[in-house]
Amino acid sequence: MLQKPRGTRDFLPEEMEARRSVEANLREVARRWGYREVCTPEFEDLELFTMRSGAGIIEEMYVFEDKGGRKLALRPEVTAAVIRMYVNEAKVAPKPIRWCYFADCFRYERPQKGRYRQFWQFGVELIGADTAPADAEAVMLAADMLDAIGVSYELKVGHLSFMKNLLSGLSPGVQRKVMAHLDKKDFEGLAVTLEELKKPDLGTALKDLVACRDLDGAFAIAGNIPDKERFDQTISLLDAAGVKYSFNFGIARGLDYYTGMVFEAFAANLGAENQILGGGTYRLAQLFGGDDAASCGFAIGFDRVIVSLGDIGRRKEPVVAIICTEEGRRRALAVARAFRDAGYRAETDLMERGIGAQVTHASKTADFAVIIGKRESESGEVTIKNLQSGEQKTVTLDAAIAGVGSHGAR
Repeated sequence: MLQKPRGTRDFLPEEMEARRSVEANLREVARRWGYREVCTPEFEDLELFTMRSGAGIIEEMYVFEDKGGRKLALRPEVTAAVIRMYVNEAKVAPKPIRWCYFADCFRYERPQKGRYRQFWQFGVELIGADTAPADAEAVMLAADMLDAIGVSYELKVGHLSFMKNLLSGLSPGVQRKVMAHLDKKDFEGLAVTLEELKKPDLGTALKDLVACRDLDGAFAIAGNIPDKERFDQTISLLDAAGVKYSFNFGIARGLDYYTGMVFEAFAANLGAENQILGGGTYRLAQLFGGDDAASCGFAIGFDRVIVSLGDIGRRKEPVVAIICTEEGRRRALAVARAFRDAGYRAETDLMERGIGAQVTHASKTADFAVIIGKRESESGEVTIKNLQSGEQKTVTLDAAIAGVGSHGAR
């Protein structure tokens, strides 16, 4: 028997309903903030990803050659593709540009809980606004999205310049190595690297910065940063908007990618793989042949959000089973249509079962049974049975529809 590829998943209807419901909430919040959806190809030229991250990233990607010998890759993330699209299609568009996307991505890595080879991201990119209000908007939008879907989370905000100040005396290659340790929370590896560099004082300063949770303390450890005024303004705007966050100056999302303010969100119930959102300010357009457009964005790890929500994310939509005798079959079609027109999911019997067998089947798949026999066909009424409580009564069709709405679902 054939199995699904390693690191992928099948989603049954109940799971898909939950995912689509959460996705719809995220889309609606983005819409209200003025962000419009875009879509990029699932595969891109390999160079789009290696230009920024180097050839080493190939080991973590699905890479292939097409029949024309072109080297292509399944996208490991979406930001690079969106900025490529901006350079190709929209660099003269009025700024700022507010875009969002929902897309699957692919990474060739060892599958584990919360980490898959095919995974989904809901992302936002704000292009062309190089200001504190733009930085604050990205964080506020991220908080609004997580609040809208009901996930329990902690939001952390930091700035890369503090880390850059401490690492300024190191070569770019060593800086990237240290930042990689911090990004992966690999403190043992960090200690080994700093021991090899014979820089114990740097290790102490980095440890203090990672542990620091107030802005004045961060300045005391790392000194003033070039973007101090802008970061102060960003924080002031977040406070004015009532965003709940805490500082984390140990966020290290990559010196080659992000340039200033960074932020992350962590779910309260996912264990070690608990990061559900990450983002910050960055500049990529110039690297891809465009202008030096400032950008700020984030991506939500959709799969981890779904796991974190658990049953909270499950849609509780009522299901109505239309049960009928042979005499009531024609009217059953009209009754089913009435429930569907009212917005409910209504299913009719296709197996030509008897009434008893239909009720037994409905008790496994539905919340309500609407029964139409000879008597109901003649009277124009229906018999509705709540399959959870056992309550049953004969009423008009309009009353039955209203009754389903008032009871809700299981």
